[in-house]
Parts: sequence; structure tokens; C-alpha cells
Amino acid sequence: MASHLVIFLTLTQLLFILPSTLAQPAAPAPGPSGPINVTDILVKGGQYTSFLRLLNQTRVLDQLANQLNNSNQGMTLLAPTDNAFINLPSGTLNGLKEEDQVKLVLYHVLPKYYSLDDLDTVSNPVPTQAGSSHGSLGLNFTARQNQVNVSSGAVETQINNALRQTFPFAVYSIDKVLLLPTSDAPAPDSSSPAPAGKPAKGPSAPADAGSDSPAKNGGGKKMDMGVGLVGGVVLFCMAFV
Repeated sequence: MASHLVIFLTLTQLLFILPSTLAQPAAPAPGPSGPINVTDILVKGGQYTSFLRLLNQTRVLDQLANQLNNSNQGMTLLAPTDNAFINLPSGTLNGLKEEDQVKLVLYHVLPKYYSLDDLDTVSNPVPTQAGSSHGSLGLNFTARQNQVNVSSGAVETQINNALRQTFPFAVYSIDKVLLLPTSDAPAPDSSSPAPAGKPAKGPSAPADAGSDSPAKNGGGKKMDMGVGLVGGVVLFCMAFV
């Protein structure tokens, strides 16, 4: 009788344990853990050949891959389409020095992962990889009727589809190249004061400041000759009188 009771209790426990075990979902198979391939993302996009070429020429592609796979903040890339480069004024890229081309590319890279919702409410200006530690060369993002726009100050365009939007890397398509804002340096002021310790140079003094000038002396001699001539005429007239 006791053995039957033990068997009954064992079967009862199995009835409670078995359904809960079957209800648990199977653990997902581990996905690929390789590094993020920026080239593959742009190639699959199908219209970013010019930007990819510029990334390679400036070697920013290698820099981007290294930083991306060693960053806990993630990164965001704004990728101009081929039409964006076609619509640039003729000679825009060829007229840039190598370091300026690098800066232009880095201006399209944000050193942090941003979803579209993040860009909708982000605080401007958003730093870029082209900026300095002082926060220069940032971008401004604004939301207009469920559409996020980005502005460099020189160019404004809307953000289109996301080529990738999974942490730690987001890639968004844009229809214009984000040209850097132009800074007009003020022209040098010729009326600025002379440096300290060096008084401003005034008008040059005459060669011999302590003596009468030749022009002045010549005028005095003419006056003396006139007085002498008048005196001689008076004396001559008095002689006849």
C-alpha cells in the first residue's frame, strides 16, 4: 500500500513539472558575432558608390570600423546618395585639399548611436567626428511633420530611410552632401592701435625742427630787401629837397 502511495505522488509531481517544462521556449541559437561591415551596409543600399569611394580614399572607412568595434557609445553615419554628389557644384570635391576631404567625410559621422526617435528630440548642436573638443562643427536636427531634417548651416536636407538602425550602429540616407559651414574671417583693421610698448608712429617732423625752414628764410630775405629799397628812395628824395 505504501509503495502505491509513493508511485502516485511521483506521478502527480511529474504531471505538474512536465507542462511547465514544455511551455518554456527553446533558447535562441547564437547569432554571428563578427565585426560590423560598413562596406556591406552601403553596398546593399545600392546608391552610395560615391560616398563609399570617398570613405576609402580618405581612409575614414578603416578608422570608422576600428572605432565602431571598440566603442560603448556606438556611432551614427549619415550617408549621402550618389545623386547628392552629382548635384554638387562642379569641382567641389576636387577643389578640396586632402585634409579638407577627410573633414568633410567625418562631418557625416556622429560619435554616438542615435535612433530616429533620438534625433527627433536631441539637443542641438549634435557633435560630429569633424568637430573639436570645443563642440564646433556640429549638426542641427529638427522634426517637421514626422520628418527629421538635418542642417549644417550651409545645407539642409531630410533624413530618409534607415539602412541600419540597430545598436551600436545606425546608418541613415540623406539626399544632400552636408557641406561644412563657411566662416567669413573679418578683414584686418588698418586703424587698430599699435602693439603695447611701441607707440604709434605720428607724422614725420621736418628735418631740422629747431631752425627756420628754407622756405621761411627765403621769405624773410625778400622782406629785408624791400625795406632797404624803400629807405634808399626816401633818402634820395630828401637830398633834393
